[in-house]
Amino acid sequence: MTVARILAEKGRSVVTIQPHRSIDEAIHLLAEKRIGAVVVAEADGVVLGILSERDIMRALAASGAAAFDAPVANHMTADVVTCQRSASVEELMQLMTDGRFRHVPVVEDGKLAGLISIGDVVKRRIAAVEAEHQAMRDYITMA
Repeated sequence: MTVARILAEKGRSVVTIQPHRSIDEAIHLLAEKRIGAVVVAEADGVVLGILSERDIMRALAASGAAAFDAPVANHMTADVVTCQRSASVEELMQLMTDGRFRHVPVVEDGKLAGLISIGDVVKRRIAAVEAEHQAMRDYITMA
């Protein structure tokens, strides 16, 4: 299964925030949308970084209450790992495991095209394993 197929199933909608917005605004956005990370992007869809719950915790640990007023750009992960729509679920699992992160923005032609979470990957991988398991059962019972 590819990223393109996952996006076709789940949709390409991505919650973004501009880099000049405050950490406080980002926290409220994450809570409102019930998500764990937000892509930091320009209005034209160019990905600048990603801000996760972990980034916010690090900002609070380093700066205390002053972090709430700081711009997202000061605490986002700027060296964000992205993927393309052609990437496989297996490639994403390896990326996420090696990098120890849970969200990967999908970028096509330099613009944000979607977001894949570890939950998306696990859901599709479990479905594939269950389908393989059922195919094996069917094969065994027919033999």
